[in-house]
Order: sequence, then structure tokens, then C-alpha cells
Amino acid sequence: MINTIIVEDNKYIQQHFANLIADDERFHLTDVVPDAFEAEKLCYKGIDLVLMDVLTLHRHSGLAAGRRIKEKSPKTKVVIITSLIDPDILAKAKAGCADSLWYKDHSSKELLEVIERTLSGERVFPDSSPVIEMENMLSDEISPAQLEILRCYIRGMTYAEIGLKFGISSDGVRYHIREMIKKGGFKNKEELIATAIDSKLIVTMLKDKS
Repeated sequence: MINTIIVEDNKYIQQHFANLIADDERFHLTDVVPDAFEAEKLCYKGIDLVLMDVLTLHRHSGLAAGRRIKEKSPKTKVVIITSLIDPDILAKAKAGCADSLWYKDHSSKELLEVIERTLSGERVFPDSSPVIEMENMLSDEISPAQLEILRCYIRGMTYAEIGLKFGISSDGVRYHIREMIKKGGFKNKEELIATAIDSKLIVTMLKDKS
């Protein structure tokens, strides 16, 4: 039996994944919990598979929990399941926070295939995060560098601090932000920021520790 934990704070999605697991007699659903940090405490008791969201109860990070689970219980497979398209999430998952990642807008059949491949020892990740519409542009029209500049600004860094981090001037930072505003047809940087956060292109306030 494949002892499995589901980590998801949305009750409807919890039930969907529970039903998916219940339909396959190879799996034993050990527990369903809404909090990634709570799941960590359960993963040292013969758990084979963790299906975990990124943003869980209390804004606790499934990525941070996944990394700690992998460090303490390397044989436990962690599959991150998310609707957040922030490329930083995919990068962190690939960098050791998970064995595989699946986006919620894909089919359940595809999820089962990802689980199968993960349990057989593969690491399964998409090449890139999904592309979405943002006013007058697509999200992949924002360069990785521009996205990181915007992320730093949202986190409260000044133009000078951002420029120092990326080796450009404050005017260079202003240029990149104005370029994103112009390309997307936004009225101002506040509208750009709101769209980036609302569309889940940039995720803020994930807690790595309790």
C-alpha cells in the first residue's frame, strides 16, 4: 500500500483528491490536513507520498514544508499541486522542495500520470509556468529580470536597493517598471502590481516557518 497524505486547505479540492486516491486500491489515504507544517509532523511515520498545495492554512508554505520533509525523509515522495503560476514557485520546487509539480488547471488523468512517474523514481516538472493574459500582454512578455525587479519592489525594496542588487542604476529600475506598465497598457505601477498579484504571477506572504 502507498501511504498518502493530502495537504490542501480547500475542502472541495481535498475531497476531489481524496476521491481520486480512493479509486485506486494501491493507495491508502492516511490523512488529509489543511496545513503544510502540520503535514511535516506526520511524514516520519511510513508516509510514501505527499500531495501538497503551495499556499496552505495560515499562509504556511508547502514548498518550505516539502524541503524539510525531503531532508528528513528522503524516501517520501512530495508532489506539489498548485494554481500559482509564479515562476519562482516552479524554480524552488525543482531546486529540492519537491519531487514533482502539477498545475491544478490540468486534468486529473495527468495528475495520476505524474504520481505514477514520481513513485517510479522520476522527477516530473513542466518546462515553464503557464502563460496568462495580463491586460494587453501575455505574462511571458515580462522578462525574468523584469519580473524579479517587480517582485523586489512589491517586497518593499527601493529603486536604489533594487538597482544595487541587479547591478543597474535607479533610473534603470524605473525604466523596466515603466516598460512593463507601457507594454501591458496599465495606468500606473499600482495597477501593474495589483494585476501581478491577483493573477498569481507573483506570490507574496508565504510563511516558511511557524
